[in-house]
Amino acid sequence: MNAAARFLVGQFRRAQQVRNVNTLFDERQTFGERLADRVAAIGGSWTFIISFSVFLLAWAGLNTVVLTRHAFDPFPFIFLNLMLSMLAALQAPIIMMSQNRQAAKDRLEARLDYETNLRVEAEIACLHEKIDLMLAMSGDQPATMVDGQSRSS
Repeated sequence: MNAAARFLVGQFRRAQQVRNVNTLFDERQTFGERLADRVAAIGGSWTFIISFSVFLLAWAGLNTVVLTRHAFDPFPFIFLNLMLSMLAALQAPIIMMSQNRQAAKDRLEARLDYETNLRVEAEIACLHEKIDLMLAMSGDQPATMVDGQSRSS
C-alpha cells in the first residue's frame, strides 16, 4: 500500500500511530546484522586504531629489535602482511553490510517521516475547514487571498 493510500485510510481510522524506527528495525535484526554493526562500530573507533597501531609497533619491535637472530617474522613482515590482508578482506564486506543496513534504516525513517508529514498536513487542512466553518456560522466571512492581499468577502 503506497503512502497516499495509507494516508486516506488513516484519515478514516483517525488512529495516531507514532512508530520508532529503531524499534522497528531492531525487531527484524538477525545475528549477522547485529554482528556486522558491532564490527563496524569497533573497527571505526579510535580505541581500535590506537590499539592496532600499538600492536603493529610491538610486532615490528619484537621481530627487529628483541628477536634479532630468531625472529618468527623477519623484516619484510610477510606473515604480518598476510594477516592484515585477510583481516581487510573480511572486515571490508562486513562494514559494507552494516552501511547497507543503515541506509535501509534511513530509507524507512524517511518514509515514516513522509507519512507523518501527510497526516499533519491533512490535520491542518481539517483545522482550516473547521475554522472557516466556525467563522461562517458566526456570521463573519473568512478572509480570502486576492493578488497576495487579504480581503474580506
